[in-house]
Amino acid sequence: MNKYSERRFAACLPSSLSLAVAGLLALAAPWLAIAAPAPEDRALAQRLQIEESLARVDRAVYADYFRQAYARYPAIPAGTLEAVAYVMSRWQHLQPGAAQYGDQHQHMPRSYGVMGLYRGEGFADQVGEGAKLLGVPAARVQRDPLSNILAAAALLDRELRADGVGAKAAPEATRAALERYAGFARGGAARSAIQDHARSSFAFDVLLAQDKGVNDRGIVVPERAVAWERAFDARKLVQLRAPFVRLDLARDRVEAQGLKSGDYAIDPLSETLTAPSLDSADTKSTDYGPALWVASPYHSTRNSYDSVTIHTMQGYYAGSISWFQNNPNSVSAHYLIRSSDGQITQMVREDRAAHHVGVHNRTTLGIEHEGFINNASWYTSAMYNASAALTRHFCARYSAISCASAFRGPAGTGINVLPTSVKVKGHQHYSSQTHTDPGINWDWARYYNLLNPGSGTGTVIDSFESSVGHFDTSPAYSGSTTGIAATSLGERNCATRKNGECSLRVLLEDDTANASDWAVRLLSASGTPASNAALTRANGKVGFWVYTGATGMSAALGIDDSDGTERSVSRAIPAGTWTYLEWRLDDAAQWDAWVGNANGAITASTVKLDAIWLYRDQTSYDVNLYLDDVQVKY
Repeated sequence: MNKYSERRFAACLPSSLSLAVAGLLALAAPWLAIAAPAPEDRALAQRLQIEESLARVDRAVYADYFRQAYARYPAIPAGTLEAVAYVMSRWQHLQPGAAQYGDQHQHMPRSYGVMGLYRGEGFADQVGEGAKLLGVPAARVQRDPLSNILAAAALLDRELRADGVGAKAAPEATRAALERYAGFARGGAARSAIQDHARSSFAFDVLLAQDKGVNDRGIVVPERAVAWERAFDARKLVQLRAPFVRLDLARDRVEAQGLKSGDYAIDPLSETLTAPSLDSADTKSTDYGPALWVASPYHSTRNSYDSVTIHTMQGYYAGSISWFQNNPNSVSAHYLIRSSDGQITQMVREDRAAHHVGVHNRTTLGIEHEGFINNASWYTSAMYNASAALTRHFCARYSAISCASAFRGPAGTGINVLPTSVKVKGHQHYSSQTHTDPGINWDWARYYNLLNPGSGTGTVIDSFESSVGHFDTSPAYSGSTTGIAATSLGERNCATRKNGECSLRVLLEDDTANASDWAVRLLSASGTPASNAALTRANGKVGFWVYTGATGMSAALGIDDSDGTERSVSRAIPAGTWTYLEWRLDDAAQWDAWVGNANGAITASTVKLDAIWLYRDQTSYDVNLYLDDVQVKY
């Protein structure tokens, strides 16, 4: 076992070493790759760079406020407040009254401050309750970040003390308190199975943030191992798609926890816990296989399947599940998507009209995305990929909806009514609307390319069907490669592939004598330009399919230009799904100077592929990555 496995195992070691249960989170979980993908909209990328710099300053202040809250409420286990803030706001001080916040989408209860506290409107009045515990005005809890964090701490401290949970308790011991703290519907609705599921989903996300740890652009959630089998029963872990394995030290193998052999298994792609006997029709979508099914009572008759509507929740995934199941305005949506990992919940059958876009309800299908329109960090690679896969399902199933007719223009604020010929568009693009989601930070160019990955006429340079093609040297061969061991390898593999029968398996092993981050120059044709296929710059796009179970990976290209070698911007590789990555040869914004006299743009009319670059922070893991169909399109 590597050091990570040993630490996880020690955290939940039972008396028996055979078939020991550990809360070891699978490498396929996407948590370490939480950063939003590099925008393909150039103006959006420039704006987000400025906003991110400002956000880092605020997050440094919030970290100090968390320390003050722990000093005042010492019974709260370290890391819990940071995790709640991450789940509810991504460490952003939410102010619903501000213009950039956006509208009150689907009448969702508004949340306030760094901790995303509700103030009634159908959910609990956390602002008012927290203010009373602090002895301060409610308005201060809404507006002042420190008071907001202290109010949340007071509420959480109350729930933890009711359970006798103190600062030294294991994180899984906080589950029940977190479920009560969540602030979702009260009264009769609080006793429903769906409301219970929403609260469990909230507690799960808070625990998952701690278990994986977060260190991203100023957001820091300390890593603390969670013994998942002690937090939830097996049925709930399956429903939550929990990463959960057991370590059999005697036989040196990893297997799923189960009462009897064959009861449970690890899904080979997501590496999450599954149980065929528990995956019944009442918990799985019958319209779209990857989705969970949680019924909303708010739906009506449908007229046609004419379009797909993209929404941003202005809220949190579990809270939206609760709201769409019980709210006074009868609002709903067909599908909801979680930011952290792209989990999808269906709440209205596709053959019914959900209540999400007014007069257009009976002709469109609605997808709600977790997050807030003024914070692009919610729009992760996992979310974009899951959403695009769902929309491609619509395009394949309903003849009137064409993915090629999706909106691909710049993101914007306000209402911008598009013609009915645009079949995939935002809430803000329909007539008779007041809502402006998904808003200024949704990357329509990226989404269009995900919906249409095979568009254009092109040529596959390497299919790996009969050989490794141009990639005939070790990943460690290049003198520019850092961080990986010489035992790393690239080989043709016919067990995992996207297209055809085979792919290129790239095994990256850490160089234990080197603390450098991984930067792997996977050379094409040993770096000899004459041995590569010619690529035409004009309207040319170079890309490939990639799959990995590891987190935190990104990729780029190196192109031999007439004035040196240009290296592309990097793109994140979401874990656990085949993803198509692509770069335009004639867009200077996608290239940087590297060696020779390179000028940071592809300028020659004809160029050659130098390498595929693979990046990751230094780790002791071995990483398997698969490439398929390296190609150029025009």
